[in-house]
Amino acid sequence: MIKLEKLSRQECLRYLGGKNLSVTPQIENLLDICEKKIFETASVKYLYKEIPVDSPVLHHGNDIEEHLKGCEKAVVMCATLGAGIDRLIRVSQITDMSEAVVIDSLASVAIEQVCNQVDMIVSSLYPGEYLTFRFSCGYGDYPIDLQGEFLRILDAPRKIGLCTNKSSLLTPTKSVTAVMGISKNPIEKRKRGCAVCNMRENCKFRKAGLRCDI
Repeated sequence: MIKLEKLSRQECLRYLGGKNLSVTPQIENLLDICEKKIFETASVKYLYKEIPVDSPVLHHGNDIEEHLKGCEKAVVMCATLGAGIDRLIRVSQITDMSEAVVIDSLASVAIEQVCNQVDMIVSSLYPGEYLTFRFSCGYGDYPIDLQGEFLRILDAPRKIGLCTNKSSLLTPTKSVTAVMGISKNPIEKRKRGCAVCNMRENCKFRKAGLRCDI
């Protein structure tokens, strides 16, 4: 079971685009209020499954091929904060837009922290082996419409209510799908970041002089 812990304020401010944002007592109080609402509302669920590294879903584009080079196995995973967070954001957008923006940013921090815990759980199942970082559909030239296939492999719609819409985006929105490669040998550090990201031309972080740390 994964339990949400204290959410990173620094990461939240980065999502808010606050490179030089001064955290006043008022902002700190707003962060506290929004964090409490997320803890009260989130329903964390996750799934993972080992699949053969030669599975067809893992062979679409050059970037995923490069990412899994030298790996003997792969693990697909998904995680979500649940539909309640989406409702919380929608209600806040009507009642208090400032609160809605902060909740949205903190929820992004929360799902990332959940995924980091899933990483540790998966890693513990493969002692003495090496895992790549998470690689998600839509990253580089790996098609985003494969998210539906990930969910099918994991039986996620039935087990945890995680689905995709007609645009292949995840619903609930504060959710993630990804694959990690597993190797018996140390893994060469792969390129990671803006240079191979298909969102680099429209990225809000790059425009603000920041990085998303993906």
